[in-house]
Amino acid sequence: MATVEDINHEITQQSALLSDLRLQNAEASAIDEAKKRLGELKKSLATINGAGGSKDAAKKKDRLLLKTAKGTLDYGPGEMFCRAHIENIVREVFTTYGGSCLDTPVFERKDVLAGKYGEDAKLIYDLKDQGGEQLALRYDHTVPLARYLAMAGATIQSKIWQVGKVYRRDNPVMSKGRMREFLQADFDMSGVWDPMIPDAEIVSLLCTILTRLDVGEFTVKINHRKILDGIFEVCGVPSDKIRSISSAVDKLDKLPWLEVKKEMTEEKGLDPEVADKIGEYVKHKGGPSLLGQLKADEALMGNASASQGILDMELLFTLLQAYKVLDKISFDLSLARGLDYYTGIIYEAIVEASAPPGFTTTPPVSSESTAPPPKKKSAKKTKTEDGEEDDEIDESQVGVGSIAAGGRYDNLVGMFTAAAAAEGKKAPGLPCIGVSIGLDRIFAIVWPKWAEKGMRSKETMVYVMAVGDGLLEERVRLVQELREAGIKTDFLAKKKPKLPAQFAAGEKDEVPFAILLGGDELKEGLVVVKEQKWEIQDGKKVKIQSADQGTKVKREELVEWLKQTDTIKGWSSGRLI
Repeated sequence: MATVEDINHEITQQSALLSDLRLQNAEASAIDEAKKRLGELKKSLATINGAGGSKDAAKKKDRLLLKTAKGTLDYGPGEMFCRAHIENIVREVFTTYGGSCLDTPVFERKDVLAGKYGEDAKLIYDLKDQGGEQLALRYDHTVPLARYLAMAGATIQSKIWQVGKVYRRDNPVMSKGRMREFLQADFDMSGVWDPMIPDAEIVSLLCTILTRLDVGEFTVKINHRKILDGIFEVCGVPSDKIRSISSAVDKLDKLPWLEVKKEMTEEKGLDPEVADKIGEYVKHKGGPSLLGQLKADEALMGNASASQGILDMELLFTLLQAYKVLDKISFDLSLARGLDYYTGIIYEAIVEASAPPGFTTTPPVSSESTAPPPKKKSAKKTKTEDGEEDDEIDESQVGVGSIAAGGRYDNLVGMFTAAAAAEGKKAPGLPCIGVSIGLDRIFAIVWPKWAEKGMRSKETMVYVMAVGDGLLEERVRLVQELREAGIKTDFLAKKKPKLPAQFAAGEKDEVPFAILLGGDELKEGLVVVKEQKWEIQDGKKVKIQSADQGTKVKREELVEWLKQTDTIKGWSSGRLI
């Protein structure tokens, strides 16, 4: 077996040989062969050093790297309090709209997920063979829901909601809430209903949630897959290219038209003239008035798919007017949604931060334009621990993206029932429509505002303290009494804590009421309640200093006294300044 000295000697010789070859302007194949051999020698040296190096090197190699996996995050108490606030609003609106909760496994059989996501299928996390089953982490909640409905016989007419984590092996942009593990909230309606009523109900639900979450100004972009497919057919897109061309069009919210056209023509083989015809259609966006333009297009109205989609959109706009959300809607013909299972209405919600910084959606250029597409910055490559390469993304050049999206998927449940049915047996279908809300992306928007306003990180309203002797049993009794009365209460878990330490603990959690127990006051059946408040000064949250020594309250009247204070009555949003 070669020693370190032997390999070092060979490396020296091989390096000299490589230098000579370069000086002699030798053939490229000879230089490449010398480079390859030098690389192999260096790799062998590294292997020997790693296996038999010094004790210090061995120790260094054995050290645990304390970090989360790529595309994942830990959330601290303050962040989790904000996230719980977001989740609570979403769940409350889900139940207000008549939804029932469902929970499905975080992983599925791989064949359940296969063939449902088009080009995004490469983002599915595969799991190794687990006891004979090929498994994968769920990519979304929609396909597991369809599998559940198929298992139930495809007969359920319902409103179902889910909140849980999903997984995609995408290149993450952590600061924008674009993760590999992320929290998603879904609301879906299944069953046969009258036309466009469930569609309008879902869009109304989405607008209600985004309004209550204080994400700022938002727009819900809407299109219809039948209109889009009709446009492709009228423009001359071959039927076998419709889904792939649809996926390219879906990138118009983050790429200029010329780059999208280049993908359609150079990567996907579409005739440039056909691409230009598509460009003339997908530049249009607006409201109900856009329907008039489309209805005046004889070629489009002569297409059965597009004609049906336009009629659906007319009815949808009428219902959205009744829901009082029409001002939030943009009918956008460039919206495509890349997933294969959509069959009707599609939509996504965007905010100001959705688009990449500086990106504007300009109209597509005509076929006469010769201007080249803007050059994209080449992404740096980084190697993962398993040796695969990932693009390193400049987060300052990336937007949050859509914060919610969804659409109608009438055939997905039927795909499952048909695949599971015996040969020759008719399989039932079940029309569905739903929306998925990206809670991590919403958190990325809401959290800076939350921190700026000085929101709290927990809901403790009372901190019980002892003056003088520890009064441990008295403190515990009072804490338990307040908790049983529904008042969130805490105390310092010390037998004889000093008063400054108790105040410090309560102030750390910004607890508004300090209840002081003293021997003399207890004999008189009294406690002292001191209210504490905080404010923002120069961007920092500070306690308001007060000379108030507190209010003496009768022990038996304490619960009712606290519940009648404006502070506890007004506590609902997590803000207490």
